[in-house]
Amino acid sequence: MSFSKKSLLCALLASTLAQPLTVRADLPDLGEISDASLSLSDEARIGRDALRAMREAGDVVDDPEVNVYLNGIGGRLAAAAAVPGVHFTYFCVADPGINAFAMPGGYVGINIGLMLASQSEGELAAVLGHETAHVAQRHIARMQAANSATSPLLLLGTIVAAALAAKAGSGEGAMGAVSAGMGLSISRQLAFSRDFEREADRVGMQYMGAAGFDVRYMASFFQRLEQASRYSDNTAYAFLRTHPVTLERISEAQNRALDYPVRMRADSVDYLLVREKLRVLTLSPEEAVSHYDSALQRGLFLSEGANWYGLARAKLLQHDRKGASDALAKARAKLPDNPMLYGLEVEIARDGRDWAAAARAARDGLSAFPRSESLQLAQLDAALDGGDRKAAQGQLRQLLDNRRDDPALYRREAKLYADKDPLRYHAALGNAFYYEQRYGAALEQYQLAGKAKGDDFYLRSMLEARLREVERLAKEERKAARN
Repeated sequence: MSFSKKSLLCALLASTLAQPLTVRADLPDLGEISDASLSLSDEARIGRDALRAMREAGDVVDDPEVNVYLNGIGGRLAAAAAVPGVHFTYFCVADPGINAFAMPGGYVGINIGLMLASQSEGELAAVLGHETAHVAQRHIARMQAANSATSPLLLLGTIVAAALAAKAGSGEGAMGAVSAGMGLSISRQLAFSRDFEREADRVGMQYMGAAGFDVRYMASFFQRLEQASRYSDNTAYAFLRTHPVTLERISEAQNRALDYPVRMRADSVDYLLVREKLRVLTLSPEEAVSHYDSALQRGLFLSEGANWYGLARAKLLQHDRKGASDALAKARAKLPDNPMLYGLEVEIARDGRDWAAAARAARDGLSAFPRSESLQLAQLDAALDGGDRKAAQGQLRQLLDNRRDDPALYRREAKLYADKDPLRYHAALGNAFYYEQRYGAALEQYQLAGKAKGDDFYLRSMLEARLREVERLAKEERKAARN
């Protein structure tokens, strides 16, 4: 694992949110001081580089269903924030610890552990609203501006320690070094970090209310986490260390919630299913089956249907396709129709290499949910794995017409042409890297495509134009990495 200076800066800034600044009760002026410290373009670049480093390290749950869900609920909160020049991206971190964080540029991460600790979609929205507010109020840039006299020295020591740990091959050591550096800042500035936490509570509540959620979930969830942490001596409750919760702060949130209407809103099926899909990732197949069997016997679950869905996924991990299909049928009997149920049916068929059944399940799902991105990818994957090149080509063309900037589609295009058409293979892989903003890797693939045989005039014209652009971007990327 490698960490650039900007990635480490991002980790440092995103996790502390501790700064010596008194915040007014009304919305603050977010102009000159923030921009002088970090411009919006700087923040976007830092956040993008940090997320890329996390993905390369395998720390991000790269699952279409999870991504669609988180960006759906997060998008509603971001729409309420309406921050000019900021595109919000919500993602799930493959970590069982209970934590969430905001990074520069609108990147908001939530750990699997916090998803599982939530007991309702409103609680999840409370955390995402809080983190969205940290971004919208530009707390990171304001912290950097306020700490300009001391931050460089702290950052330098953190970078050196983290680089040494990373060079030794210890990703955990690298992040541990970052945490150690942050501890110095937090210990000196805790009172100021609470000011920003209160502001994020208040503004996050506004976003929750505008998005249709009951704002009371914010205070109740934080209170439940705080009470649970009293009886735990492990490191699971990292959220409470990076987001200090006090009785005073909880009381303020409770009082503020009285100004909002009560909203009785049932959890979405997506929330219930995504939660169980993530739970299975944290357990071995045997542990997962045992968990769901026990929960069903004791009646301990948020949703019986979602519990059957989780059991179906656990059975699939054991390659028990009959057991998985039986559990999925019981989930369907308890739940409204949902794209994720069809998606699991596709996975069960693919596990048995029944490509016709996989394609049929995806087709049935898209008939009911034609705009489901996860089912579109599932259908494409079934065609690719089943060797149906004609169907895969047609599906790819249709999807790329609507999602030209989707790296996942170009990676599948590269898979389609691997070992068959070097020109299109390298061009597709180059496009994937280009839209991931990995310009050095994109340049290499475009150069290989330029040397490959083939007479596609349109594709070669695109490659020539893209090469010139990427050469410039790759040069800027290398210069930024040196700085």
